[in-house]
Amino acid sequence: MQTAIPCVLMRGGTSKGPYFHASDLPADRDGIARVLMAAMGSPDARQIDGIGGADFVTSKVAIVSPSDRDDADVNYLFAQVQIEDDFVDFNPPCGNILSGIGPFAIETGLVKAQDGKTLVRIYHENISALIESVVDTPGGQVNYVGDTAIDGVPGTSAPIVLNWLNIVGSKTGKMLPTGNVVDVIDGVSITCVDVAMPMVLMKAEDLGVSGNESKEELEANDALFAKMEPIRLKASEMMGLGDARGKVIPKIGIMSAPRNGGTITSRYFTPKTCHSAHAGTGALCVSTACVVPGSVANQVANIGDGPVYPVVIEHPTGQIEVQLETEGTGTDIKPVKGGLIRTARWLFEGKVFIPASVWEGHQKATDPKAA
Repeated sequence: MQTAIPCVLMRGGTSKGPYFHASDLPADRDGIARVLMAAMGSPDARQIDGIGGADFVTSKVAIVSPSDRDDADVNYLFAQVQIEDDFVDFNPPCGNILSGIGPFAIETGLVKAQDGKTLVRIYHENISALIESVVDTPGGQVNYVGDTAIDGVPGTSAPIVLNWLNIVGSKTGKMLPTGNVVDVIDGVSITCVDVAMPMVLMKAEDLGVSGNESKEELEANDALFAKMEPIRLKASEMMGLGDARGKVIPKIGIMSAPRNGGTITSRYFTPKTCHSAHAGTGALCVSTACVVPGSVANQVANIGDGPVYPVVIEHPTGQIEVQLETEGTGTDIKPVKGGLIRTARWLFEGKVFIPASVWEGHQKATDPKAA
């Protein structure tokens, strides 16, 4: 017997995955994790027996529910389903999958569409952050067609504006969790930043790379990973995040000077692989580091004057731009809002089937395929 669960497959930014209503899943995290592992086909390098794409950016899940908060319309819980490990991580945020939350909420009736543009207020449960998503809805219908291009995705789509409102200290409560702009671990200067995503930033030159390598070149560099991972683990303890073994946060960022007219070049590690483009949350974190005097990012960035900074981050497949609004000066500078322009697309809707032995569902499925 199988259990049928309604879901929608969407591309959100440079990521892709199924979007679920929380009411269609188990109520407890352990139960959700078991269902998601079965649905995605993990643990298996190919995810051949599920709908996962056998890549970090296509093994992601969004879980959405109506919000009881006065300042939000919907709650969004992100889940990173490990591909080869029997583990689902509910700790990190995801700004790319976030891009699809507004359209999903409108299309499934959680938020009423307006004529022209529709504001969807999202509470990101993973990091207790509020985001305003502005979705194109001419005639009260979600529009996916437009001329906005984002690097890492072929073609163009309608723009989705994401304004992150309270992004400092997503996991640690502090922008600089160690209390220092620069720390040194194993002889390498690092900056630990927690803005939308906790990250450990290092300069490429200190790691023996240029920082302009491709994703494939970096992932083939075993010596690089052997150097970075011990630093990440020690930095995690210093940041108050505890033992990071087997966990995906903090993430790693390799910083170098821009080559193509941007503000900075960044290679974002997840941490076992290099992102093919760049995480939106990671872009907010790197952008903030760029404006902190003396940080490892600031040392190589081409940054202008604030308090509003247009930060263009060069990544393996192009660029991602952040509009960073700040307050304060010097090392007391803090972001108050981070704006990203992303796109998303509704790919298909239907039901995903999992063995009933994993979960029997809230009620017996009537779909004949569940038999």
